[in-house]
Amino acid sequence: MAKVNLARGMRDILPSTLRKRRKVIQIIEKVFESFGFEALETPAVERIETLMGKYGDEGNKLIFRILARGKDGEQGKTDLALRYDLTVPLARVAAMNQQLVLPFKRYQIQPVWRADRPQRGRFREFFQCDVDVVGTENILAEAECLTIVHESLVVLGFEAFKIRLNDRKILRAMVEQCGAGEREVAVLVAIDKLDKIGEEGVRKVLLQGEFSIEQVDALFEMLNTGKINGIEAELANLEAIKEMAVAMGVHPDRLVIDFTLARGLDYYTGPVFETIFTDDNIGSISGGGRYDGLIGMFGKKDVPAVGVSLGLERLITIMEERGMLSEDAAVDLWVTVFDADLHKDSLQIAQAFRKSGIRTMVSMRSGKLKKQFKDAHKAGAKWVVVYGSDDKEKGVVLLKNLERGEQYSLPLVEAVQKVLEL
Repeated sequence: MAKVNLARGMRDILPSTLRKRRKVIQIIEKVFESFGFEALETPAVERIETLMGKYGDEGNKLIFRILARGKDGEQGKTDLALRYDLTVPLARVAAMNQQLVLPFKRYQIQPVWRADRPQRGRFREFFQCDVDVVGTENILAEAECLTIVHESLVVLGFEAFKIRLNDRKILRAMVEQCGAGEREVAVLVAIDKLDKIGEEGVRKVLLQGEFSIEQVDALFEMLNTGKINGIEAELANLEAIKEMAVAMGVHPDRLVIDFTLARGLDYYTGPVFETIFTDDNIGSISGGGRYDGLIGMFGKKDVPAVGVSLGLERLITIMEERGMLSEDAAVDLWVTVFDADLHKDSLQIAQAFRKSGIRTMVSMRSGKLKKQFKDAHKAGAKWVVVYGSDDKEKGVVLLKNLERGEQYSLPLVEAVQKVLEL
């Protein structure tokens, strides 16, 4: 028999894990909706021209391409691709739906695919949790994005994290002032690797890319000292964004302006932001920024936009490692089947509990209550119902609480209420 394996970078998500993920997603969705964002979904597959050229050379290499059908596919041509992120599909949606009321505030929680090297907390198929504001240049949009990230992490139980802020215009000024303005993208891609390979590593990358020692020295002089000419307006803008975010509840110690923050994607045009844990070296767990030129690539005019994404997989990885995700059983109540003659009664009892929102399972066995109780325990049920012929005569059910060891003989309606109360 052939050995069965998953594709590299992919995984099955079993029910016990999926229940935890859904709880995290529900918490994040609640935060998103509290700021007035509405849910949106887009297809997993996009036309390849929609995605190509939006993420830079490195990003283009990570796009999962889909072979065309027929002769074109036989020749190795591709015409479709799995979505790389949720931002570019949003830009396409905005360009195709001119009737959208602006500002359009949407959130999206769906999987994306990248042909990346799998590592801790990073997979080739993973979920992103995005919020974006389309159609306004007001910096309140940036402040809301920062506040949403802060609020989501705090509600999930995190404390040690920092949100870094910068502006692409500040980075552009640095690149121009070190005499490398025509190669801005290459410099930004290198700076974006600072947290992974450090200053010496980035210096090596730039020198190998045929930047001069003088250019590299000038760049790091500005990065390390913050002495950059002509950035007063951008710096004041970042301070104003910080002030708004703090007014909405963001802890000021968790917000820092950091000129080394680059964000590698090509489409950012203004403020950019990234969140890292200060007590764990897992990398960025959130990132985003303003991208005022992206929607215009699909339409007749530019439309301002800003957004941020939370990395669900990395958050869940950390939460699992730290024991922050409690076990949650799939069933609340287990209905036993006393004997074959009472099987129909057990089914009707189960339906009464289900109609009240209680997750209920009926035993696949009949008789041998000891084995049925073991089944209930394995399933994680907190309650067990026993219904025998004596109970039927009395018009009651026997309700047992497995956690407390208590039992109650009650009419069905009262038994349902008892479970709801406890």
